[in-house]
Amino acid sequence: MKIVEFLQPAAVVDDLAGTSGPAVLGELARPLAEAHGIEPQRLLETLLEREKLGSTGIGDGVAIPHGKVPGLPALMASFGRSRRGVDFKAIDGKPTYLFFTLFAPENSAGAHLKALARISRIFKNPAFRDSIMKAADAAEIFRLIETEDAKY
Repeated sequence: MKIVEFLQPAAVVDDLAGTSGPAVLGELARPLAEAHGIEPQRLLETLLEREKLGSTGIGDGVAIPHGKVPGLPALMASFGRSRRGVDFKAIDGKPTYLFFTLFAPENSAGAHLKALARISRIFKNPAFRDSIMKAADAAEIFRLIETEDAKY
């Protein structure tokens, strides 16, 4: 499974405006909601419910908010970069700059876990994270993710 199978270029936000976790998650839900005809609030609530269980801020400036959505036909994702950083209650206590949201169909545990593992794997690379932070725009961010993902 490749990340580009569930992340589309239109779902990459290169400069998140939100200064709080919920605001950022709302921004990241919007392009997916529009592209798939889903109510944005439904996606946002899915992410907020998951965050109540514990932050998906995995540290090193990265968060992977995720959740399952009943009726969703397939995996879908969005990515966003915050140049200022957001207090996302990450496990290392540091600001979060890179947000990769993942939504999965209700009965897709295997695909959901494989996708989370793949996302986590590519974002463990400090040089890759740095290149994402320096990218000029959303198109370059998508190309960087696509290139890094092809290595695995």
